[in-house]
Amino acid sequence: MLDQETQNAAHELLELCKAKKLTIVTAESCTGGLIAATLTAIAGSSDVVDRAFITYSNDAKREMLGVPWDAILGYGAVSDPVARAMAAGALSRSSADIAVSVTGVAGPGGGTAEKPVGLVHFGALRAGHEPIAERHVFPGDRDGIRRVSVLTALAMLASLAER
Repeated sequence: MLDQETQNAAHELLELCKAKKLTIVTAESCTGGLIAATLTAIAGSSDVVDRAFITYSNDAKREMLGVPWDAILGYGAVSDPVARAMAAGALSRSSADIAVSVTGVAGPGGGTAEKPVGLVHFGALRAGHEPIAERHVFPGDRDGIRRVSVLTALAMLASLAER
């Protein structure tokens, strides 16, 4: 179901988190739960994965994660402030140690000149550490954009786990 590169990245992240006794929460919009699905496809992931939030709508981002309306209305759902707020909200609404969020335009429609198809914002946070955020414009179709978004999120989680 998952390609080898994605399986390997997920397996390595799970092993790293197990070794460091860290748990994960995800807050996903354009990936629709694929990050969590990738992790939980591996046996033993229950030792690491605490929970996942799929917050596809703006209302879900606000209600489930506490993303401020000001951030959504002021910057748009696909933005650095919203990605950061999603990660912070996920961490505060779970018992996890590290969080990652993703919000973007996976296409094929929905893109604009300011926010083109392939634009994805990520937020990641580990309790007691500085948050990290990334902005990417990935080429490709919907499946490709979502796949590389999952890989990016896994890499960000691994970076936080190694701190």
